[in-house]
Amino acid sequence: MEPPNLYPVKLYVYDLSKGLARRLSPIMLGKQLEGIWHTSIVVHKDEFYFGSGGISSCPPGGTLLGPPDSVVDVGSTEVTEELFQEYLSSLGESLFRREAYNVFENNCNTFTNEVAQFLTGRKIPSYITDLPSEILSTLSPPAGPR
Repeated sequence: MEPPNLYPVKLYVYDLSKGLARRLSPIMLGKQLEGIWHTSIVVHKDEFYFGSGGISSCPPGGTLLGPPDSVVDVGSTEVTEELFQEYLSSLGESLFRREAYNVFENNCNTFTNEVAQFLTGRKIPSYITDLPSEILSTLSPPAGPR
């Protein structure tokens, strides 16, 4: 029996603030943020991401954001390109429809976390997935007596 083919899975990480979050977040939010993260998954020679236009793909590094600020090795997968395309199609009709996009609750990082787990069984780094709740916690009024 032949061993299964393994395909590398990478997480491309982009700082949408281009370093401004690191400098301005202590002043604006009272909390240090390292970046405003956008992520995508690279597998089967393409980059896959989710935004207000739904699920999209391009050659790696081919988004309007240019090359990623960092690349995380998520692992390897036995999932074939054909099966992956079927999976993406089902996601595009359910959890990650264009109209399901929400910057805080159902975004590019939610998508890449879901896809990374499907492909490798591993989640993306928590400093990325925790960012929306970190930002929202700074915007909430403090609890206390009224």
